[in-house]
Amino acid sequence: MTDIVQTPSVSAPVLQSYLAGRWFGVEARETLLDAATGAVVASTHVETPDFGEALAYARNDGVRGLLALDFQERARRLKALASYLSEHKEELYVWSFHTGATRADSWIDIEGGIGTLFSYAGMGGRELPDGNMLHEGPVVPLGKKGRFVGSHILVPREGVAVHINAFNFPVWGLLEKFAPSFLAGMPCIVKPATSTSYLTWALVRFMVAWGGLPAGSLQLVIGGTGDLLDRLEGQDAVTFTGSAATAAKLRANPNLITSGIPFNTEADSLNSAILAPDVAPGDAEFDLFAAEVVKEMRVKAGQKCTAIRRVLAPRGVVDELSARLRDKLSAVVVGDPRLEGVQMGPLASVAQRTDVLSHLRSLHAVCGTIYDGSTAGGLKGGDARHGAFLTPVLLICERPHETAAVHDVEVFGPVSTVLPYDDVDEALQLAARGRGSLVATVVTRDPAVAAHAVRRAAAYHGRILVLDAEAAPESSGHGSPLPTLKHGGPGRAGGGEELGGLRAVTHYLQRAAVQGSPTMVAAVVGEYVRGARRFESEVHPFRRYFDDLRIGESLLTHRRTVTEADIVAFGGISGDFFYMHFDEVAARESSFGQRIAHGYFVLSAAAGLFVSPAPGPVLANYGLDTLRFVKPVRIGDTIQARLTCKRKVDRRKADAQGRRHGVVTWDVEVRNQDDDLVASYDILTLVAMRAES
Repeated sequence: MTDIVQTPSVSAPVLQSYLAGRWFGVEARETLLDAATGAVVASTHVETPDFGEALAYARNDGVRGLLALDFQERARRLKALASYLSEHKEELYVWSFHTGATRADSWIDIEGGIGTLFSYAGMGGRELPDGNMLHEGPVVPLGKKGRFVGSHILVPREGVAVHINAFNFPVWGLLEKFAPSFLAGMPCIVKPATSTSYLTWALVRFMVAWGGLPAGSLQLVIGGTGDLLDRLEGQDAVTFTGSAATAAKLRANPNLITSGIPFNTEADSLNSAILAPDVAPGDAEFDLFAAEVVKEMRVKAGQKCTAIRRVLAPRGVVDELSARLRDKLSAVVVGDPRLEGVQMGPLASVAQRTDVLSHLRSLHAVCGTIYDGSTAGGLKGGDARHGAFLTPVLLICERPHETAAVHDVEVFGPVSTVLPYDDVDEALQLAARGRGSLVATVVTRDPAVAAHAVRRAAAYHGRILVLDAEAAPESSGHGSPLPTLKHGGPGRAGGGEELGGLRAVTHYLQRAAVQGSPTMVAAVVGEYVRGARRFESEVHPFRRYFDDLRIGESLLTHRRTVTEADIVAFGGISGDFFYMHFDEVAARESSFGQRIAHGYFVLSAAAGLFVSPAPGPVLANYGLDTLRFVKPVRIGDTIQARLTCKRKVDRRKADAQGRRHGVVTWDVEVRNQDDDLVASYDILTLVAMRAES
């Protein structure tokens, strides 16, 4: 792959932008240096991009190419891309060392990013339809006779997503935004932070070389954004990760405001870790707390938007905690991240080190020092003069209520401050002084403390980790956002949301309400809606292959009268002898006035009414959703079921014998002799496709 990504040890390339389907830029401009040695790694380019051309390419070729695929196909391509990147990740590790990241740090960035692709591929395959419209539901009646209904749909915005990323995660930062926007069918233009853009450039070279991305679906900007934001339109979207100050400047762009362009921010924040009063120095949780604080100071040299900046501890254990943290920090080996045994590399650049030292001086003026690296054994490798090294610094603020700086000044490096408190409510009050944070950790042994702390902290934090000895073996840790949970926070943290499963995908879709008759709404949403026109079939729907089934195809079954013998037999088989089914006196005194059938008997009896028992295209029951027992079924009632094909999803999967199948959702209504609905649910089945399909 040396023809795709040239290893920086061979030469220092001019990083090119990838715009309008071609690599752009040949003349060197800003030199980018290795964070540990100061050696030249690469340079940005001088040439100014034509963002009008780039946007037109995305809106035309990009949108057209992505929407030629559907949710399911895009999910499969994400999985294939993730597999391809996994095969070439070692070349990315080589580039990552230049950012100051150790192998462990780079694992979070590189394999965490690839894992996010896999995660979204799985979510898309499981949870999204095989078209380009997502029915959000539910369908709600808007008239008294059921002839006028409404619902919500989500469709691709047919615009461009601009992703502006931070320097600390050049791979994960791109992939965690690219995955949901690609899945949603929205092309993106990515602008990485300049100081580590060589790693993002290497990643995009691989993504383009893979060949599975539709033209225009991914573009890369090396250097400044120029007039890009001024050219955006209402169907576009912007996401930003970085400092709160930069986010505020970008958000104030007049075009973004006047055009109503969505702007999602994930900004740095003064995250907290709270050691609860119930944890004593001899407890396992005390050690867990100390280890988590040190890890968040050491990993990526503290350059994480989720890193612990404020360490809140009961005043009575502050001395012992400080000693424990001092011992752990003094054992951290700082040096060239390429060398074995190095646990913490330098900051990402000399400019970043200058910024960190400037903010650190502000805290030094109002805080004491617990540890400043003066007892450390020196650097292991690297260049102390030209590198961006900084040993961990742990401060203490004895009067946190009176010291505004510890709640206002974020040092984006290996720096944390211990804040003593007297009770848990005071700790929560201090945590809230951060004016909105991405994450807080509460370490406690007491479930009541956890419940109280989380409820209070949730108003000021986007994510809360409750850590105890039980969770520790599997915990992903304070600083690790996960694809299935939201990443973002209120207030200073930006007020945005990223990740969070399909929530991130729907951010790039347009929600619209649709109103009309059930038949028309069913046609729009692509699934059967109760009250819509049905197609009575002379062939049992279970005898039809996936290819042949039509949405709305329906079967009305024969009837069955429920007897006392049915109830007794079902109780004997199931072991369910609940009094409402067997105690005549108690049942008579209940609101039902008599014994009733088991709800699950009604479910089973309905299956007996509509199942076609002979071998056929229906392979298996895949699941059951939205089950409700609406009215009781009494002895002597007669029930009848209606089975209607509600939804079809072709996930392009096959069984062990290579037979392709899809998932069919069936709407089931069970009614009694008075035509009252007694049970309602959806069943999901795997249905075979024709061999020639």
